[in-house]
Amino acid sequence: MASQQETDQQVNETVAVDDEGFVVDTEDCEARELAFRERGTSRPITVVGNPVLHQECQDVTAFDEELARLVDDMFASQRTAEGVGLAANQIGVDRKVFVYDCPDDDGVRHVGHVVNPVLAELPPERRVLDDANEGCLSVPTAYAELARPDYAEVTGQDLHGNPIRVRGTGYFARCLQHETDHLYGRLYIDRLSKRDRKDALRQMPEGTPRYPVVPNN
Repeated sequence: MASQQETDQQVNETVAVDDEGFVVDTEDCEARELAFRERGTSRPITVVGNPVLHQECQDVTAFDEELARLVDDMFASQRTAEGVGLAANQIGVDRKVFVYDCPDDDGVRHVGHVVNPVLAELPPERRVLDDANEGCLSVPTAYAELARPDYAEVTGQDLHGNPIRVRGTGYFARCLQHETDHLYGRLYIDRLSKRDRKDALRQMPEGTPRYPVVPNN
């Protein structure tokens, strides 16, 4: 029999796709998330104003143990912060990677990661906008309404450099768009009007983050 460590690694390396070529990220969610998280170390979250959040991240070119450790740490950090998605620059790493553990509007859980993500351009008939509240671990305790398409597709790579496609609807679509934005130096508040952005930033001092953050000195 394989050791528990070997079994966990096998769980993480199995990437199934459906008939249309999209990643199946709704199966074995608990086991896959746990395997990543238990190997990782939680890191504090960078907040708005930190330079790494306001510039496009570097493409990942090495699919090695360092990348695997980063993804493990991101899952651990995401769980500590009780988030549904986390980009690498949110823990201070200048690389195009994000992880997610996010439900869609039907309550179906999605768990996975995307390296070098690119949002697909949607045809007009798929651009049905959803006005909903949005928040961000890097803008702690602040929320604002932001219209985003209620469907999203992301192309990218997995930990081994294999091409992958991920799609989502509703809340999960918002997550895919939000995290991809991060890796191109854009926070959700950057999509708001000047007035709404100022209001969101005013909310921050009124609350206390429930997770460790990196102070901007």
